[in-house]
Order: sequence, then C-alpha cells, then structure tokens
Amino acid sequence: MHPLLPSLAAACLYAGATGYQGLRLAQRTPPDRRILVGIGILALLAHSLSLFQQLLSPAGLHLDFFNASSLIAASIICLMLLALRRIPVDNLLLLLFPMGMLTVLLAQFAPSGTAPPITEKPGILAHILLSILAYGMFTIAALQALLLLLQNYNLKHKHPSGLIKNFPPLQTMESLLFNFIAAGWVLLFASLLSGWLFLNDMFAQHLVHKTFLSVIAWIVFGFLLLGRRYFGWRGLIAVRWTLSGFWLLMLAYFGSKLVREYILHV
Repeated sequence: MHPLLPSLAAACLYAGATGYQGLRLAQRTPPDRRILVGIGILALLAHSLSLFQQLLSPAGLHLDFFNASSLIAASIICLMLLALRRIPVDNLLLLLFPMGMLTVLLAQFAPSGTAPPITEKPGILAHILLSILAYGMFTIAALQALLLLLQNYNLKHKHPSGLIKNFPPLQTMESLLFNFIAAGWVLLFASLLSGWLFLNDMFAQHLVHKTFLSVIAWIVFGFLLLGRRYFGWRGLIAVRWTLSGFWLLMLAYFGSKLVREYILHV
C-alpha cells in the first residue's frame, strides 16, 4: 500500500476528532470520551501505518526532518491516549490532534531532507528512541503550560470560556505540568547518557550544537523542578521556565536538523 492513503486517512480522522471536540466545547458540553478516543485510535493507527512505510526500507531508517516530526507527534498522541485512562488530559488532545494532522501531511508531501538512512547499532537506536520520548514528553509539558497560561488569564479576568470550564482545577493542571516535566527530565537525562556512551565523535557527526543546547535545556528544567520543590514555584514562573526550556530543546533537535538537511545539505 502506498503511504499516501493512510496519511490522508489519518489527517481526515485527526481533523474530524478536532472538529468534534471543538464543537462540543463551543457548546459548553464535554465531548464523549469514548467517541474522542475511538476516533483518535483510528487516526493513530493510520498514522502509524503511514510512518511504517515511510521510515523503514532495506537501506535503513529514513528519519529526516519531517518524518521525525511525524514520529514524535504520533508518539505524543499515543502517550496521551494511554494516559486518558488515569489522568484528565482530554483538553490537550485539542492541540495534539491538529499537530498530528499537520505532521502526517508534511511527512507525506514536503520535500525530503538530505539525512542518510540510519543503519546504526542498537545503542544508537536506543539513544534515538529515548530522545524522541523526551522531546515528546516536553512537548506535552509545553502544551500543558500554554493551557495553564490560558486558564490563569481567564480566571484572573473572570470570563471563563466553554473550554476553560471543562478544565480540571488549577492545582490539578499544575500538578500534571510538573509530572510531565519530571518524566521528560528523566528521559532527557537517559538520552544524553546514551548519546555519551554510544556516539563516537560528536564533532564529526555535527552533534555538538544539539548536545550543548540539550544539556542547557536539561539544566533549565532541573532548576524548575528544584524551584518547585524548595520555593513553591508555580503559575507564570513555571510557565516561563517550561517554555524557555522547551524552545531550547526544540532548537537543539529541530533547529539543527533543519539547518543540516535543508540549508547545509549535510
């Protein structure tokens, strides 16, 4: 099967789920979780089939810029659909489903980068997997921080919208944010450690900028977790630190990957 069909199916299903959730929230009515999750699972299955065909080949793993973006988006959506069984993260899907739709379409239709197929040893593949999970978890944290910022603004100005009225309490939202950050911090540490163990020459592989920025982001998130524990940081302080660390991390991975594949062609 050509990856075009599952890509289009995934995009349509993501759009349908987003439209359904947005319409119900506009009507100030919570969406039916079973319907939302059902559409999301179908979209994720189509997305995964598309990725399977785009990533794997006899030459190796094709993990160029847009394929990597699509893979990270699918990983995030999968994590959130699993998390829905235990924690109230329904509202994050309103941001994640459009991201899934955009990335699956870009992976299908955007020009391919110059990244060669990956045919590395298991240690390098483990490093890549840990990196993807860490970036995914911090993306969730950044989206949660944006929702928290919106919730704070609406509560402060006393005009909550239909979306805000369906949010969990502010304390729950903040607890979820720091749980995501703590999980991402551990995964990023494991990613950096595996890279140090298995990458032979960071300079020869053009990875020094990525590593440096990733370490800085890890330190930023570490300070945020310490500030939360010892100084009770919350609210806008937590949002600013979260978004600062997130942009550093995205610049480390996607910024360097974009420059290498589409500007320097290396």
